[in-house]
Amino acid sequence: MQELLKRNKGLHRTILIVDDECIEREMLGAMLEDAYAVIYAENGAVALNTIRKEKQTLSLVILDLHMPELDGYSLLKIIRADSELRRIPVIVLTSEKEAEVSVLQLGAADFITKPYDVPDVVRARVSRSIELAEDSIIIHETERDELTGLFNKEFFFQYGRRLDTQNENMPMDALVMDINRFHMINEMYGRNYGDMILKQIGFCLHEIVCHTGGLACRFNSNCFGIYLPHVTDLREKLPQYISNICDRMGDGKVTIRMGVYHDDGSGLDMEQRFERAALTCRKLRNSYTTCFEFYNAELHSRELYSERLINDIDKALEEKQFKVFYQPKYCICGNKPKLTSVEALIRWYHPEFGIIMPAEFIALFEENGLIQKLDRYVWNVAAEQISRWKHEFGIELPVSVNVSRVDAFNPMLGTILDEITKKNGLDNGKLLLEITESAYTDNSQQIIDTVNQLRRQGYKIEMDDFGRGYSSLNMLTALPIDALKLDMNFIRNICDNVKDRRLVGIMIEIARLLEVPAIAEGVETKEQMELLKELGCDVIQGYYFSKPLSAEDFRMLLKEELRGEAS
Repeated sequence: MQELLKRNKGLHRTILIVDDECIEREMLGAMLEDAYAVIYAENGAVALNTIRKEKQTLSLVILDLHMPELDGYSLLKIIRADSELRRIPVIVLTSEKEAEVSVLQLGAADFITKPYDVPDVVRARVSRSIELAEDSIIIHETERDELTGLFNKEFFFQYGRRLDTQNENMPMDALVMDINRFHMINEMYGRNYGDMILKQIGFCLHEIVCHTGGLACRFNSNCFGIYLPHVTDLREKLPQYISNICDRMGDGKVTIRMGVYHDDGSGLDMEQRFERAALTCRKLRNSYTTCFEFYNAELHSRELYSERLINDIDKALEEKQFKVFYQPKYCICGNKPKLTSVEALIRWYHPEFGIIMPAEFIALFEENGLIQKLDRYVWNVAAEQISRWKHEFGIELPVSVNVSRVDAFNPMLGTILDEITKKNGLDNGKLLLEITESAYTDNSQQIIDTVNQLRRQGYKIEMDDFGRGYSSLNMLTALPIDALKLDMNFIRNICDNVKDRRLVGIMIEIARLLEVPAIAEGVETKEQMELLKELGCDVIQGYYFSKPLSAEDFRMLLKEELRGEAS
């Protein structure tokens, strides 16, 4: 017992003794006052006021059951129902054997029988109850996210695995939810507003798991996980769950998205289920038609395929699996079409998957920055090819290469391009740089600054996919470009669709206004070519003249073109 007194000395733990019998209060206080600061209340009503006032400092309440005004049973229920007060352990004083079970069921930490046990036993029960409560608080604060009260990621998976072990045959669904553009919410409305949103979501998710069972956690700043017992009608219930969450957040400034792994009996572990739910949630990032989606095997297969391409790119570059093809561009301003330049197009000859078209990997590599490696590879190959034609045929035929928006943000872009042209003995103007219209609209000023610098270095800039990015006319007048390349989707139907034909005419007029040539790609028929010429288009590219050709096949085409010019 002396060790107990030493351990508690100076820690200022406070105990509240609640009993309407003065002598009983004093006797119990005398047993504890050497180790604790003891305060008293003569009935439940006074005790409740004291507990609320001293809730931050109270370490324990010792509570008699039978008192006037507010009895011990009622006070215990109030304490256990209050989220702020329930952390305080309660020891009940009773002389009724049958009351012991009921008070423990109500949430009492322990009980002391009347008449009192020997002082050492009373002090031991008090010490043990306080110790367990403090340990519980430490564990709770460690395992819970402070802002939302939900589990943190580590404890979430720990408890989830335990739940799976204890309920081996119980199917479970995994849900991952996050907030659309949460960083912008913090920027626009302040961090306090953002924290309020997170708290409201935490409250809603806590309600869901309380009603359905399972666990909820906050994975990171604005991403949440929910692990629920499997239900067959989850697809029907989700809209209501999401509606309740959105209603709780109030003013409609916030939208959420949710990816769901619906247990299909495949026996995946908890982590695998959440990986699939998170994948599904990520795929909704740019969706404006739905706020939730269920995982399917096709999505997973696509993700594995994408990961494989990402992992294989370095080896593919090293082994030259990427092949550059060349599609000619012809000026149609005169009586006879004339070869003026070429576009470099990439194909991936994968040893396992065969020929992979750029639509399958360009956007993927743009997302993770790997596009810079691929672009630099194409720039080098194209520059080397221009140099070969120069030495063989005596002409420097310009070649268009793509410059991704990732490249455009690289402050060393101009230096990298200059090194390539210098190494191959080229004039900078022979490497035509295609930048998509959407890149201009994403961050117009930074792109404009980059393009202005490149033009000062002698490079010519072609705006690619014009018409897809919805540029404003005001912005177009400020864009530093040397050619407008019309989006091929408009070209496809110009012979049959009056609106497309008019739009193409307007875009060609814009090119004239900007005093730059208009280039149409994807031209496949004579009718399309003649209509574009009638509308005033300057340059045409597409299968009508030639499909993309290997370097050797293009060499033969170039030889024929030069022979034709000579004759």
